[in-house]
Parts: sequence; structure tokens; C-alpha cells
Amino acid sequence: MLKYFGGAAVVALVIATAQGALAADAATPAAAAPAADDGAALEQVVITATKRETNLQSTPIAVSVLSATAMADRHAESLISLSDGAIPSLRVATFEARQSALTVGIRGIVPFDANQTARDQGVGVYIDGVYLGRQQGLNTALLDIERLEVLRGPQGTLFGRNTEGGALSIVSKAPTGVFGGRVVAGAGNYGSYTGELHQDFQEFNGLSIKVDALIQHQDPTTKNPMEGQAGWNQYHRTGGRVTGLYKPNDKFSAQVSIDYSKDENTPFFSQLLNYNPYGKRVRSLAEVTASAAAPAGTINPLSPLVRVSTDRQSVSDIGTVQQPSVDKTGGAMATLKYNVSPSLQLRSITAARAVATNQWDNSGIESRNVFAPNATFGRYSLSDLYQYQYSQEFQAVGDVGDSFNYVGGLYYFKEHAKESASTPLTNQWNADGTAYTIRSAYGSFGAGPITSGTQGWQRSTRLLARASQADAESYAIYGQGTYTPEAMKQVHLTLGGRYTKDKRDGTLYMVAGKATNFKFTYDKGRFDPLINVSYDAAQGINLYAKYSTGYRAGGANDRSSAFQAFGPEEVKAYELGAKMDLLENRLRLNLAAYQMDRQNTQIDFDNVDTTPGSPTLGAHTEDTANAKGTSKIRGFEAELTARVSENITIGASYAYTDVKIPAAPFPYLGNTDVPQGSPFPVQVVYTPPNAASGYVDFKYPVGSMTFRAHLDANYADAQYSFQSEFADVSPTGKLVQNVAVKGDSSFIVNGNLTLADINMAGGGASASLSLWARNLLDETHVYRISAANRGTIGDYGNLNPPRTYGLELRVKY
Repeated sequence: MLKYFGGAAVVALVIATAQGALAADAATPAAAAPAADDGAALEQVVITATKRETNLQSTPIAVSVLSATAMADRHAESLISLSDGAIPSLRVATFEARQSALTVGIRGIVPFDANQTARDQGVGVYIDGVYLGRQQGLNTALLDIERLEVLRGPQGTLFGRNTEGGALSIVSKAPTGVFGGRVVAGAGNYGSYTGELHQDFQEFNGLSIKVDALIQHQDPTTKNPMEGQAGWNQYHRTGGRVTGLYKPNDKFSAQVSIDYSKDENTPFFSQLLNYNPYGKRVRSLAEVTASAAAPAGTINPLSPLVRVSTDRQSVSDIGTVQQPSVDKTGGAMATLKYNVSPSLQLRSITAARAVATNQWDNSGIESRNVFAPNATFGRYSLSDLYQYQYSQEFQAVGDVGDSFNYVGGLYYFKEHAKESASTPLTNQWNADGTAYTIRSAYGSFGAGPITSGTQGWQRSTRLLARASQADAESYAIYGQGTYTPEAMKQVHLTLGGRYTKDKRDGTLYMVAGKATNFKFTYDKGRFDPLINVSYDAAQGINLYAKYSTGYRAGGANDRSSAFQAFGPEEVKAYELGAKMDLLENRLRLNLAAYQMDRQNTQIDFDNVDTTPGSPTLGAHTEDTANAKGTSKIRGFEAELTARVSENITIGASYAYTDVKIPAAPFPYLGNTDVPQGSPFPVQVVYTPPNAASGYVDFKYPVGSMTFRAHLDANYADAQYSFQSEFADVSPTGKLVQNVAVKGDSSFIVNGNLTLADINMAGGGASASLSLWARNLLDETHVYRISAANRGTIGDYGNLNPPRTYGLELRVKY
């Protein structure tokens, strides 16, 4: 089953070399090698990826960890900061151009469009063990995290549905019960500023309380020339959390937290990257005036106000209406723990959360609009989504002697989501494209009905392109245990399984301004097993072989014309890995080689409804179908950390990912020149074949203070950002060509210089002052590109953020 492992030979070679060098007794347990005596040993990392606290190096699964210090060194304020490639296997990108919803992928499993009411991502995102059901709101500020754990590969046994690619677990800092805190204040270019307060209060009668609050702000990196309107790539985030930990004795604890965050942001600017790439004849103004529609082989001219640019635009050539999208997230959770005995702990995790997103996206003002005299343009993509979820999990975590430990649990999840969307046009050309005006926000329909051409963007004047609601309910029971034979303590056998029952239903009640009553139901159960065999080959060396499965739940596409249900994606994964602490814990090397076979891949298809008599005739829709055949994903990952000296630590990581998705049968009839059922090529999005990251940390005492320097560099190959696209039309208006294009490769460097341990008068307080920079070299690359308008104007794309920098003061007391 492992014959496809191109990296397995590399794993075996490195393991054999390490074993020979150490000449260690294989019978000696290798949970942790002894530390060096000169202060140059690497710190041991504790994780909770298996629902219990374990040492990273003795946990036989592929996990990457970013500590709070590492996040601060990168000045990573939210999840979108990880789009620079800090963890090569983890890919984070905007959905479309929007910061208000993030696409998160691991090991080539990346959702194309899960920004809906009845679809899920393939990577689960968790905060303190609580699953977050929607993409919307993921980019809100991170409130005092302790670490990020990236669990690579299917996590179907312990984490369940929608973790076929892996899981991203955010772990917050708990109350300490000791009075003290931290204050952070900073400022930088583009008008940015930050402020944070993290306050712990003294424990009283078993109760400890912690308060977190923050604000983060950045002005636009692409300005809007229209007075009084927002620009692009700006944000203003605020958030707060109150956490109480009640621990009256050693047996019982209850931690309760309430949090709320608000993120006001605008999308990245969509630039026109080329014009007329097919070399069509450019029509004259007289021809365009006579007929706005361009005949085959011709293309309308550009407005003289619009330019083609592959460099990052600092100011849009055209002003337009743009206000920030508003994401509000919040919730309450309670985690109860009771130690029945020294070898058994019972837990309860209860959470209720909600997301409200009001989307305002006019990012493509220059790039997606064909000029025609007096025509309207400026597609304002508006959406209002509201989601509520409740989850309950019971866990039993225990040990039976020294030979067996286990985790078992019951899980329940319930969700309700509703959304409506519209796409009014905000601008209007004059007769020759030398000027434009802004349409009324209230439209121009007067007393008549609202149509696509008369609608405004105020809510009472919108023509709803779609409106839907959906409910999901999930039940699960799971268990996982690890057995270590008394006679072979270097061998550990882990078996696990999870049974899940998913139910989902919904209604698409509006398409293209017309009332509909399309319904879907989904009801399936499945079992996900896990088998993991690990072997302590020598002191500090842990080898493992793992088989696991995972899935992404089925649902329905609310951008479709009929809300037809589709089934789940299913993944089987095989993995070989090695975790090694060498040279007296000065060198850490973790390797993994894997293959994943995915069935029933969920594929999205764009469509224009041309069916005569259809209630949604003329509507632009998107349907999702399960592809036949097997998607094959193969990869190899390596992570290295080395303490070169007491003052210097270096690290490097690499991910190779090869994804092959079978051509999917084209589902439509009549609107394209592609025959229904014919093979249709599909691309994997946001998955570079090669990605790598490296860093250097340096520290040196300066009197009573410490000087620290951090530099990291992150590379990724060019990658697709759309599964498939139609790029031209025939004389009859049918879609005729499928073109998928890649963005650019990327190389992002971040840096940080810090003077720490600055003594402050009284109370033992200390401070640190940092000079930070993101994208230090001001590198420019297209991270998202579309050929959808190639035949009518040209390709458009979004560029990565420019260089940002600033000063930050942190005071600890």
C-alpha cells in the first residue's frame, strides 16, 4: 500500500543514519533524550493533539506548532498572517479577494468555495477544542494565544467531520491565578496601530479571572480616489474575552469564557493584469456605440481611465463606493474537568457561538468591467450571513497501569445558517469612457419593480441573487487507545474509531430575484478508523506508520439554481514518519511521507441557466457534484530545528505536495459548447508543489537586558486559485473554452529586532521594544488570478500585501 511513497526511502535513509550515529539501545524508551548541560538544548513542546497533554516528539502524528513567541516574532496578528507560508503544509488565503472569509487547506485538501450556508471546509478550525463551523469570521483577531497546533492529515477519529486534510487548533492562555499582566502598544506604516491588555487577577477562594482586550488597525494599502469611501486591504479589529477558572480542589476545575470580536475590513484590490490576451481586433468607439455586444473575434476598447498593471497599485484609477465588511463573532464556552482517580479524568466541553457577516466587496472596479457607452459597471458583491452553533462534548481520558492509555467521547453539534446576496452596479460610464458617475444607492426603479438594472445597494432596494437557509446536526461516538506491551516497551500500538451521523437540510428560497422553493436533505452515517504503530528505535528517535480516514460532509451549493444535494468526500491516508531529537536535544528532525486517496471529490461548476421556462432563466449559478474516480495526493514533509549555540537557533521546513484530480463529468446541457457528461479538467487550488520556510533566531545579553533578532523566509511555487474557468464565449453566447491559470511563485521575508528584559521602576515590571517588518523585501506576487474575463477584457488578480513595519512596546508586570 505504500508503494507510491517517493519520500519513504529518504525517511529510511535518515533513520538508519541517525541510528548508526547514536548506537543507542533500542530497548530504552525514547520519549525524550537527555538535555545538554550547556543551555543549548531545545525546549520540549507540549501539545494536546490527542486530547491529552503529550510531548510533541513522542506523539506519533504529524504536527506543526507555532508558539506565541513565534507568532509575535512574525508580527502575525490573525490567521491571514499565515498566508506567507510559515508552515509550508498549511495554506491560508482569502476567499475571492475578501478578508472576511478565509480558505484554509492542508496537504492539498483545500475547499474551493465553502463560503456558504450548507457547505463545509476540509480542514477543521478549533478554538480551545471548539469547532468553528463557517469560513466567515475566521480572520478576527487572536486573543492571547498560547500556541497554534497544525495537525496534518486526516483527523477523523478524534476530531471528526470536516478534518480530511487536517485540523488547525488554536489554544488560548488560561488564567494563572497570579496577579499580573501585559500591555502592548504599537504603531506602523499605513496608519497602523495596535493595543492589547492581558490582565490576570489574584486567585480568590479557588477562582482565577483573566481579561483580554485588543485593538488592531491598518489604513488601506490601495487608496480609493472617491471622497469619503474606504480603500482596499484595510482593517479595524477589536475584541475582548473574560475567562474564569474555578478550581476548589485538586479533583475538579471549571473554566468558563465569554468572548466577542468585531472585524471591519475591505477586500484586496483586484487589478487588470493584461488586456486582450487573445489578440482580438479592438473595436472603435463608433462600433461600440452602435452595438455594445462585441462580435466573435473582436473586443471592446479599454476606457482611457483604466490601466493594465502587474505592479501593486497604491491608488485605484477609478473611484467607487466601498465600505468595510463587518464580521462579528462571539460565544461562550465551559470546560469542566473531574479527576475520578489519578488514572481517570472526565471532561465536558459546552459551547455556543455565532457569526454575523455583512459583506461589501467592490474590489474589481477596474478589472472585471467591459467598457460600453453609458453602461453601468462596478459589481458590488453584497452578502449578509448569520450563523449560530451549539456543541457538546464529553470525554473520558485515562490510563490502565503503564501499558494502556485511552480517550473516549461523545459529541453533538447543531448549526443554523442563513444568507442572502446581491450584486448591484455602482458606477456608470459616460459616452466615451473618459468619465463616470456614481449611481444612486437606492437604485433607479422608482415605483416599479426592482430589476437587475435598477437595483441599488441599500437593503430595501436590492435584487437578491440568492437567499437560503440550512440546518446541520451531527452526532458522534469515538474512542482511541494506545497499548504498550510490558515485554516490548519500545512498541506502541494505537487503535481508534469514530462513528458519526450527519443530518442536514435547507431551502433555497430566492434565485435572481425570483421566489423559489428548492429544498435538499442529507442524512448519512459513517465510521472512521485509525491504526498507528510506533517504535522507539533509539533514545530520542520515534518511528511510526499510520493508517487513517477522514471526510468532508455532504451538503448543497446555495449558489446553484436548484439546491441539489451532493455527497461527502472521503479520504484514506497512509503515512510513515520519524521524530528525532539528536545531539543531546540540540537537533530536532521530523519527517513524514504520505499518500491520500480521495473519493467523491466535490467539484464546482459555473453555469448560466438557459433552460426555457426555468424560474431562474438567465441567472449565473454554481453547482457542485461528486467527481468519479480517485484523487491522488502524495507528499513528503520535513521539519528541522537546531540549537547551533546558546544564542542561535535555526529552523527549516519543507513540503512537497502532488495532487492529481480526475476529470469530472460536465453536468450542464445547452449553455456551453462542452457536451454534457464530457470529461472536464479540474485543478487543485492554493497548493504549491514545493513550499519551504526557514528562520534564524539570535539572542545576546546586553547588560541586564537581552537583544533578540528574528529573520524568516518563506517560499512557495506558483499555484492555482480557481478549480476551472470558462474564458471566452462563442458568437451565440455559449461558453466555449476552459482556461485555468496559475499565479506567481512567492518569497516573503519577515524580520524582528527586539530589546527585551528592560527593567522598569518598581514592582519588578519589565519591557521589550521591537522593530518589526513583514514582507521586508517588499516582494510582489499575484496570489489569486482569474481568466474568467479573458475573452472580454483580460485576466485579473490580487497581489499580496506590501511591506509593513512598525514599533511595538510590550510591558509585563
